Amino acid sequence: MDGKLIVFEGVEGCGKTTQIQLCCQWLQTLNVPVVMTRQPGGTELGLHLRRLLLEGTQDKPIASRTELLLYAADRSQHVEQELKPNLAAGKLILCDRYTDSTIAYQGYGRGIDMNLIHQLNAIATGGLGSHLTLWLDVDVEVGLSRKQGDGFGFDRIEQEKIDFHRRVQQGYKEIATSHPQGVVRVDGNCSREVLQEQIREILSAKLKEWGVALVGGVGEDGGRIITS
Repeated sequence: MDGKLIVFEGVEGCGKTTQIQLCCQWLQTLNVPVVMTRQPGGTELGLHLRRLLLEGTQDKPIASRTELLLYAADRSQHVEQELKPNLAAGKLILCDRYTDSTIAYQGYGRGIDMNLIHQLNAIATGGLGSHLTLWLDVDVEVGLSRKQGDGFGFDRIEQEKIDFHRRVQQGYKEIATSHPQGVVRVDGNCSREVLQEQIREILSAKLKEWGVALVGGVGEDGGRIITS
């Protein structure tokens, strides 16, 4: 199987991290070579950048353009160090956030010029796009309520005003509308189990489209992979 990049996107509390973990476990039972990663923080350098981006500074806020450049730096290192080598090794990559997050958060949320964002995304990725993006569409209020209930507190981005998060959500809607072939909407307002079932059905269909036949269905007991 050729390597594929599958990106999970959505607003805060949409369930990306949990669903990626569940998908990885499921795919491993099917003997699919799979890795999990994230942006920001998918490399050693990225971990330092993630702390800066999500914890912020003690006295002065991070400027919007500075924030954009830090995300771009994280992405550039991540693409070169993790994504390209794993794709070359024929692995399925499950990535928590990619370029659409920057468009939604820094473009729609912060109001930064879209041309600048597209230029930086192109530079940071070297033209590497996702083979499939799953947008976990959840109501902003529902997502933030989930985050509040997880007991870990809000990070710098989660602490933004509700209007910011609504602009981000609108950004995702417009991205999905503009790219119907590459972005698949999944209803994230349902239970974790139902959401996982939806995602498995989508991934099963994609694996077959990419030349990998699933035997044994997409249930909890998995099955095995036969490559065509």
